[in-house]
Amino acid sequence: MSDPGLNRLLNRLGKKLAEDNLVQNVTNRIRKQLNVDRVVLYYFYTQWEGRVTFESLSSFEYSIFGETGADECFNQEYADLYLNGRVNAIADIATAPIAQCHQDFLESIQVRANLVVPILTSKGLWGLLVAHHCQSPFNWSQEHIEIMKAGAKELSAAQAIHFNPDS
Repeated sequence: MSDPGLNRLLNRLGKKLAEDNLVQNVTNRIRKQLNVDRVVLYYFYTQWEGRVTFESLSSFEYSIFGETGADECFNQEYADLYLNGRVNAIADIATAPIAQCHQDFLESIQVRANLVVPILTSKGLWGLLVAHHCQSPFNWSQEHIEIMKAGAKELSAAQAIHFNPDS
């Protein structure tokens, strides 16, 4: 005789591990393909508030795991852009025409170049897949953008991303 509560717990843990493995594999693969310092998943746990929940690093010194971001900079206007599929590629934050709060935030986490693509699900903007080059400016090519978009699409299509904690 099996315990239904234990079975539900084991099912939830299995789904969570599948999600974790998928995201870590995608971020690791993208970082290696792009040859950048950091690729992170920024997950929205509530409307336009989130945190870095996964990262792949070229060096531990670039870790921003758990970072919540510059919440005062990310608002409905930016969310709407990403909800409509915006891809934001900044080759050099020092010369890019970006909001000062955004530039200050990126500098605080050692970013010199930034590439952001949305992770969209049927429920909307689930998160952001972000590549950072920390050591110098970085010219993002169309191939880099396509690699990031493919990674975001893989994540958004994965059953693990649509994980329901109550199941």
